[in-house]
Amino acid sequence: LGDVYKRQLVDTSGAYCGIGAEERGEGHAIAQCITAMMGLKVPEISLIIGEGGSGGALALAVADEVWMTENAVYSVISPEGCASILWKDPAKVADAAECLKMTAADLYGLGVVDRILLETGGDSVVFSTLKVLLARKLRALCAVEPDELVRARYNRFRAFGDFLTL
Repeated sequence: LGDVYKRQLVDTSGAYCGIGAEERGEGHAIAQCITAMMGLKVPEISLIIGEGGSGGALALAVADEVWMTENAVYSVISPEGCASILWKDPAKVADAAECLKMTAADLYGLGVVDRILLETGGDSVVFSTLKVLLARKLRALCAVEPDELVRARYNRFRAFGDFLTL
């Protein structure tokens, strides 16, 4: 492509959740990463390839587009952590996973993920498809002015969330 751009693979169980981690500034580091990624003036595409968990994955997936492989998961918290906090019952992990809407299909439906990459046909097919799709999307993003990229990325993330009145 010849232009400057950023793409990354995200596969992390996420940040350790404990008092010690917070005392050492984990939350601050995640916030700094989100801020830095949000302001990059180059095209960014993040691909979640396995587990995208916790604030660490959220920070790494600040991008113009977020893609997921069809069997990946992406969430602000693990189902185990969610069950522990909401119900104080580890047996509620399946309920938590359903509530979190963390599958590629769920997140695509919510508009959080822009593309789901099928994992059929073997690695060579998957990677060939990925190469073509990345080149096409990055070429289009490289044509956008840097300040407009930042503005659009900011607006994309500000639009997440749906508020219901009960």
